[in-house]
Amino acid sequence: MKIKLLQVGRTTEAELDTLIQKYGKRIGKYCDFKIEVIPDLKLKGTDKEVLMKKEGEAIIARLASNELVILLHVEGEELSSTGFSAQINQWMVGGRSRFVFVIGGAYGFSDEVLGRANYKLSLSSMTFSHQLVRVIFVEQLYRAFTILRNEPYHH
Repeated sequence: MKIKLLQVGRTTEAELDTLIQKYGKRIGKYCDFKIEVIPDLKLKGTDKEVLMKKEGEAIIARLASNELVILLHVEGEELSSTGFSAQINQWMVGGRSRFVFVIGGAYGFSDEVLGRANYKLSLSSMTFSHQLVRVIFVEQLYRAFTILRNEPYHH
């Protein structure tokens, strides 16, 4: 199984990046896991629709046709940790082996990216910074694998 976290912008907070790397390494025990960063677009004076479109093009360019694309999205389905692990298991049992979780830019996703998504997942109805969402997501992904393997981390 291959899982990619595709994110717009790099993590600039050293403490958060350390946690992301820590959980990323742990996830690597369960699957081939990598994080791919799309550089922030610094387009002064550009309206948000143009910025979203350009970020969307960069996201779409990094997606393969055989990948299950899951957007981390405010309007996505909110799952418990056990529900998230069950959803991953359901996808795997259904024959999926390549997953891409996408964290977009500050203004969200373009219509093209929304149209390509197979699933939308919300981590919470609360608002978090994109940097913090990365930490929360990788921790939850690690937790999902430990739940699937009935390991003690979840308890």
